[in-house]
Amino acid sequence: MRAFLAKSLLRAALPASLLWLAACAPAPIYKATGTIAAAPFNVAEAPERYANADVVWGGRIVSVHTLADRSEIEMLAFPLDGSQRPKAGDSGTGRFIAIMPGFVEPLNYPDGALMTVQGRLTGSRAGKVGEASYVFPLVGVGQSHVWTASEMDSGKNNVHFGVGLGVGIR
Repeated sequence: MRAFLAKSLLRAALPASLLWLAACAPAPIYKATGTIAAAPFNVAEAPERYANADVVWGGRIVSVHTLADRSEIEMLAFPLDGSQRPKAGDSGTGRFIAIMPGFVEPLNYPDGALMTVQGRLTGSRAGKVGEASYVFPLVGVGQSHVWTASEMDSGKNNVHFGVGLGVGIR
């Protein structure tokens, strides 16, 4: 009887725990189907090889330039996690320029904020990073998301193991 009860509890607890874990992390915001896995620095080395490819890239906003018919957001790219959040603690994977149609309010895209974009590679442009020459891949943005601090923290485990067991509240 005791073994039957233990098996029944385990069968009920496993699906419930999986649902609880799935609820902790935000869902990916863009479908990655058909997108290339190349990093911006790879594309900068051979832009013609990746012409018109779809990408989902993310990183830290470096600057925003508003022009008459579009806005250009220079970004330092980082790898993305499973929820397509930039992993800003990793090393950068190059820079790119996200081209947004029309005017975007620079205050909504502050320098240093983390952002993920989905779009199509539309070419490249020579420019400078400081005094160094640089080739920037250009991404025509279809969708974008600026991550808030709470979104970046959601899905992270707040249970830490050490000497004893404790739960930290942030």
